[in-house]
Amino acid sequence: MTEIPQTMRAMVLTGHGEMDKLEYRTDWPVPQADPGEVLIKVHACGLNNTDVNTRTGWYSKTVSDATTGSAHETVGADDPSWGGAPIRFPRIQGGDAVGTVVAVGEGADISLIGRRVMIEPWIRDPGDPLNMNKYGYFGSECDGGFAEYTKVVERNVCPVECDLDDAELATFATSWITAENMLNRANVTNGDSVLIPGASGGVGSALVQLANRRGATTVAMATRSKHDEVAALGPDAVVDRSPDNLKAELKRTIGSETVSVVADVVGGAYWPMMIDALARGGRYTCAGAIAGPIVELDLRTFYLRDLTFTGATAVPPGTFGNLVRYIEDHEVRPVLAGTYPLERLHDAQRAFIDKKHIGNIVVTME
Repeated sequence: MTEIPQTMRAMVLTGHGEMDKLEYRTDWPVPQADPGEVLIKVHACGLNNTDVNTRTGWYSKTVSDATTGSAHETVGADDPSWGGAPIRFPRIQGGDAVGTVVAVGEGADISLIGRRVMIEPWIRDPGDPLNMNKYGYFGSECDGGFAEYTKVVERNVCPVECDLDDAELATFATSWITAENMLNRANVTNGDSVLIPGASGGVGSALVQLANRRGATTVAMATRSKHDEVAALGPDAVVDRSPDNLKAELKRTIGSETVSVVADVVGGAYWPMMIDALARGGRYTCAGAIAGPIVELDLRTFYLRDLTFTGATAVPPGTFGNLVRYIEDHEVRPVLAGTYPLERLHDAQRAFIDKKHIGNIVVTME
């Protein structure tokens, strides 16, 4: 039986603002598993944009800038989180936790103790699991994985059997179920061509592999200095992040000036060029706007080409289980950019914000 301490190390977010709002503590109380919950000793936890956007308050409609990782002068008090509502401070962030179950609450499955698990980030109402208005996010509406211990309802843990290490496993949860949800929302099949801006990031690199898994033609967009590493992910083509003539680049690389799907987490000033590259009947799916949320849309392009736009945030039940199966069946591989110890989460987040990496950055507790 693992001895569970009374206190633990944790990185605690105390409010919206600069990096100093993330406080490293060595005396934070270890949570106790309530009925239906499990207690997990965290081994590793991946970073994602939600961590940065929540800390800075970027989700608020009062903010129109790109995501820079810096605090914003004005953050709306009513809508600073992904769900458009306030969150409670202090809060332990971190949605991508991997660890070992060390205790269970009343009614939870005792056989989980000792199992290595991944945590599904989306917290759902057990009586109304398809109601998106009742969704919460692990590390946002409840404490997450940037700590030595965390707890979550039993239905959100998924035992995983594979030879990947903890840091590699911690690259998957948020980025990969986001990417899979985007492809589901756009109904991507083996007859599609998918344009992927931001292909070097966590979601972008996942989109390349997951769209390839479906047999689609993939076109990755990335900074030229990252082309070789992005090409190693296996896209059919790699083009610059903002070519002067996107249609000409598509014609040169895949033989067509248009694609059937744009899977976007970037947005920003280049957005109209990507929409213009959609074929008639094409689909645009979006799960982010790191280059800026305010874009210019010519409605004539939208309606005359019979385009379909879908947002992709709240992930339906079952998607995470599918992802774990892909991992166990060796259908996908992790893209681990680097690891940092928990006490260096500030450095990890700065590296994440600088966007010089390929894939995902992870903090470890060991």
